[in-house]
Amino acid sequence: MSTESADADEDLRERISNFLRRNFPQIQMHGGSAAVRNLDREAGEVTIMLGGACSGCGISPMTIQAIKSRMTQEIPEIDTVHADTGMDGGSEGMAGGQMSPSFPGHEGGDDEADEGPEAPF
Repeated sequence: MSTESADADEDLRERISNFLRRNFPQIQMHGGSAAVRNLDREAGEVTIMLGGACSGCGISPMTIQAIKSRMTQEIPEIDTVHADTGMDGGSEGMAGGQMSPSFPGHEGGDDEADEGPEAPF
C-alpha cells in the first residue's frame, strides 16, 4: 500500500470516528464505545464495533440502524456499514437490516389488541 493510500485510509478512518463522536454522543455518555474495526476504502465498506454498555443494550439495534443510515448519507466514500455489538443478535442478526421489536410473551403476527395485564381486582 502506498503512503498516499495509507494517508487516505487514515483520513477516512478519522472522519468516521469524528462522525460517530459528533452524531452519537449518547454512546459514550451511556458508557458505550464505538470504534472502526475494519475499513475497506476501495469497496466503500466499514465495520463498526459497539462495545462497553452497548453490548446487550436493548436500544443498540436502533443505534446501529441510525449509524448505518446517516453514515452512508454524510460520508460519500462509504456505501456499506457493518456494525454489531459482539453479541449474538447484533445488527448482523437482523434479517435484511430491518428491526423487528419483540416483547416477552409476544409471539407476533396476531392482530389482537393488547389491553395490557389484567387488574387483580
